[in-house]
Amino acid sequence: MSQDRTLSDAYDVLAPDGSEVRILASTPRGSMAHFTLPAGQVSQAVAHRTVEEIWFILSGTGQMWRKVGDTETIITLSTGLSLTIPVGTNFQFRNTGTEPLKAIGVTMPPWPGMGEAFGVTGRW
Repeated sequence: MSQDRTLSDAYDVLAPDGSEVRILASTPRGSMAHFTLPAGQVSQAVAHRTVEEIWFILSGTGQMWRKVGDTETIITLSTGLSLTIPVGTNFQFRNTGTEPLKAIGVTMPPWPGMGEAFGVTGRW
């Protein structure tokens, strides 16, 4: 069965990293959400136990720190960028601009619940 969902003005939940989440459509193999991090804010550093994500930056500017094993990267976030967060990657993002940082994220498999993410030592 197909599913339709309209983006809400109010967020549905705060993610384990502290960003605002508006839940969008899902299927048995993946889910989609809209994330907002207010201007000047830094997310909590987390990793995911079982899911991987693909993000697409809709608006705003910021940075994303990712760490897998001994390899660390920092990428500049800006409108039009897509990026991946593989399972087990430590990551943290921050809004470096004056407007909210907004992104769409696709999670595979679908987000299983709040126990999925766990805190890690972050960059910022």
